Amino acid sequence: MTKPGTRALGIAESYQSNRSQSTLAGAVVRADGAVVRADGVVDGLAYGSCTVGGTDATDAVTSLVDDTARPDARYVLVGAVAPAWYNVLELSTIHERCDRPVIAVTFEASDGLEDGIREAFDGAALEHRLEAYHDLPERRALSLGDDTVYARAVGCEFTTATEVLEAFTHSGGRPEPIRVARLAARAADRYAPA
Repeated sequence: MTKPGTRALGIAESYQSNRSQSTLAGAVVRADGAVVRADGVVDGLAYGSCTVGGTDATDAVTSLVDDTARPDARYVLVGAVAPAWYNVLELSTIHERCDRPVIAVTFEASDGLEDGIREAFDGAALEHRLEAYHDLPERRALSLGDDTVYARAVGCEFTTATEVLEAFTHSGGRPEPIRVARLAARAADRYAPA
C-alpha cells in the first residue's frame, strides 16, 4: 500500500500538430493513504519540450525530472510511451537516470504502435524507434475505478505499480499526477504564442 504523503511526478504532453515542439509538463502530487486528497495537493510543476517526430523525448523527460528537483517524488508516471508523434520513450533509461520506478499509463486499447511507426518512418529512424518500442516492458490492462487503463512498469513489480496507480486515482480512471500534468501542458500551450 502506498503510504500517506507519498509523492509521484506525473508527466504528460500537449501535442499541437502545427508546432515542431511538443509541450511537456510535470506535476508533483501527494497521496494521502489509499486515495489522493480531495483537495488535490499539487506540490510542484515544471515544463519542458521534445521534438515532434524526434528522438529526444527520453532526454526531455529525464531533464524534467531533474528540473523539478524533487527527490521525494518516489515514482515517475508518464502518460504516453510515444509522445510527440512517435518520439518513443526509453523507460529503462529514465528509470536508471532518475533512480526511481517509472510507470507508463495509456488509456485506450490498441494493437500497439508498430504498424504506425512503420508507416511513418524508414531507414535508421524506423530502426531506432522500433528498437526502443520493442525494449518496452509488456503493456498490461488494469482496472482503475470503472475504467480500464494499460500500464507498463520499470523498477517495480507490476503489483506495486497497480497499488501506486490505485493510490493516485480517485475518479475518472486517470492517475492524478498525469491528469494535472496534462492540464498544465495544455494551459501552457494555450498561453504560448503559436
